[in-house]
Amino acid sequence: MDREQLLYDINELSHLFRESATVETLLNRAVEMVAARTQADVCSIYLYNPEDRMLTLRATKGLNPEAAGKVRLKLGQGLTGLALEQMKTICEKDASRNPNYFFVPGIFEERYEAFLALPIARGVSRMGVLVLRRGGGECFTPSDITALETVASQLANIIENAQFLLGMHQSHQDVAGAPSIELKFVKGRTAAEGFAYAPAKVIDKQKSLSQLLHHDYGAEYTLADFHDAVSRTAEQLEALQEQVEERLSDAASLIFAAHLMILKDREFVGKIVGRIEAGIAPPVAVAEAASEFMQGFLASDSVYMREKVNDIEDLAVRLVGNLVSKSEESYVSRDHVVITRTMFPSDLLKLSSEGASAVILVGGGVTSHISILARSLAMPMVISDAFELLSVPDGTPILVDAEMGNLFVDPNDEILQRFHSQQNVRLTLDEQKQRMRPETMTPDGTRVRLLANINLLTDLKPACELKCEGVGLYRTEFPFIVRTNFPSEAEQYVIYDKLAKAMRGKPVTFRTLDAGGDKILSYYHDIKEQNPAMGMRSIRFSLQNKVIFTEQVRAILRAGAEADLRVMFPMISSVDEFCEARDVVLDSIDTLARQGIPHNGNPRLGMMVELPSVVDLVEDFAKEADFFSIGTNDFIQFMLGVDRTNESVADFYLPHHPSVLRALNRVVRSALEHDCDVSVCGDMAHQQQYVPFLLGIGVRTLSVDAAYLLRTQQTILATSIRDAEELAHALLAHSRISDIEAVLSAQVLPA
Repeated sequence: MDREQLLYDINELSHLFRESATVETLLNRAVEMVAARTQADVCSIYLYNPEDRMLTLRATKGLNPEAAGKVRLKLGQGLTGLALEQMKTICEKDASRNPNYFFVPGIFEERYEAFLALPIARGVSRMGVLVLRRGGGECFTPSDITALETVASQLANIIENAQFLLGMHQSHQDVAGAPSIELKFVKGRTAAEGFAYAPAKVIDKQKSLSQLLHHDYGAEYTLADFHDAVSRTAEQLEALQEQVEERLSDAASLIFAAHLMILKDREFVGKIVGRIEAGIAPPVAVAEAASEFMQGFLASDSVYMREKVNDIEDLAVRLVGNLVSKSEESYVSRDHVVITRTMFPSDLLKLSSEGASAVILVGGGVTSHISILARSLAMPMVISDAFELLSVPDGTPILVDAEMGNLFVDPNDEILQRFHSQQNVRLTLDEQKQRMRPETMTPDGTRVRLLANINLLTDLKPACELKCEGVGLYRTEFPFIVRTNFPSEAEQYVIYDKLAKAMRGKPVTFRTLDAGGDKILSYYHDIKEQNPAMGMRSIRFSLQNKVIFTEQVRAILRAGAEADLRVMFPMISSVDEFCEARDVVLDSIDTLARQGIPHNGNPRLGMMVELPSVVDLVEDFAKEADFFSIGTNDFIQFMLGVDRTNESVADFYLPHHPSVLRALNRVVRSALEHDCDVSVCGDMAHQQQYVPFLLGIGVRTLSVDAAYLLRTQQTILATSIRDAEELAHALLAHSRISDIEAVLSAQVLPA
């Protein structure tokens, strides 16, 4: 390699750029220069678009020239995408042997096995990737890599300018419409397990109204057609509301109330009628009026008002659907795989009430309460960064494997046959009941209690039928999240009473309101926070709003009058906080006694262990609290400073981080020494690779979603305490994540 000449040539490109050469000329000259000076068979430049997180091949020497502008890769896809995602050079002697290799048909790169990808960046800003390939077994040497990393660095400034010019001179439609690799398989992340095979239905809130405004409706529609559509829409919404109330008595709320109110609003309907009478086509009149109202709501400072934009848009699409379709159902997601960008709890409830088969959430993370809600609704859900999914034509068959997080677009017969085989292996609830044992014992005779996490009352049936030994966590926030105002004491009592009665004779643990962070109450918007996860949430919110807190505590105490009742407080950070929350419960007991209202006068009072501040005070907490419940999801998040809903830092969220494991060990040991009950209710409690560790440090109570009861029991049945203690000892001895991962990967887990 002629390194000095290569660097000189790259420097000359800057002069070429100043001479107003086209972007295509600039990039083509660059790949030709680098290929020539490095004796590489292939040199390519991919440019990165952060908006859709896609890499596009913009120039190549040695590959099919028609591939330029057509080949697109997701960030992290293939070795090229991985180099940019990890911001590190990747060099392979035999590229196709690497498990991250991604074959692109038609560009003929498979002829060249030696592979080198160098990220092009300015600071932390990703710009693109420089890729070189060689055939004939000739590899890239360390000195080659050093020189080319310098070249990639020099290219960054040139490419930054090239991207600017591309943005100026190329229309958005050209970029969006550039041919891409045919989308057949997408690897996503599981939010809620399950399988589905159904036609696609894309609900892109950023496009749906625009499509309504510009669609050619063809037929003529009258004012009478509009009024008929209003009537049909109202009937459909009322029917959906009845369905969701029948199925979800605790979380039904009035999720379609806003739709019905808007539909009966004289001003909204009047604006549409006025437009129709002025000669505007009724479907377009609906879209225009809705758009006008949405702009007003979007300008509001109120989170609640801004969220109502979704209701207006949903209503507009339903109305237009009923205008242009005379069938009984219009714009329903029944038996469809819904692909969408955003998701509120009410959206998920709507899709469930309509009978959607599965949900694919595109772009970004999923908040924990959405994932939990999807599990309770038995709604398979996968999260994906593949924005191309939003362009999948409605009706395209999609196979969702939410066990593995895999998505297959228009799968072939072989994939479908494999899918049906998997479905046949899946156990029905009745089959799980037959396999579930009433008590859980390790092979060497140690008793382990398996409790259920309850999110919605619909979880009670499978939890009871699978012989759970009680409720280790009832998340009381869901009736709050989906409503449009704080539920009253009476409303809460009705819900809590059903739970307590279903678990008669078994312990039932109510976690008090865990609002804030990613569990936003849209109707409570007094506080604007830069970092809500660390702000006014959970027990802090309750203690600052003692009227609301006291109403909830009273409802719990009344509902648990004859129950083995436990009340626990979330996100406790100090002993003072725990004592203040406990005082609210004790005061409520005194008040109910004076009022002569039946209640539980001696509940066990405990706390969630979620914050690092608890670890150093754990002995003091153990003297005050009756029990600990370790919420590993938040515990890991706060221990490691990682937002678990932020995909850009997802790789740092590690349950097996040595600090997490050692902190868990300390909490459990201290609890046992002070005769304080301790359980684990976060995701680690059902994850097979971590259950043996938890048993090894002394945990004897696990609380999991009903869907994981049998799987968790089977893991415990296959794990002796002796083996678990040896594993825990080995894991706690290491301070490096890589060493811990090696120990975990050597485990033999039950099939």
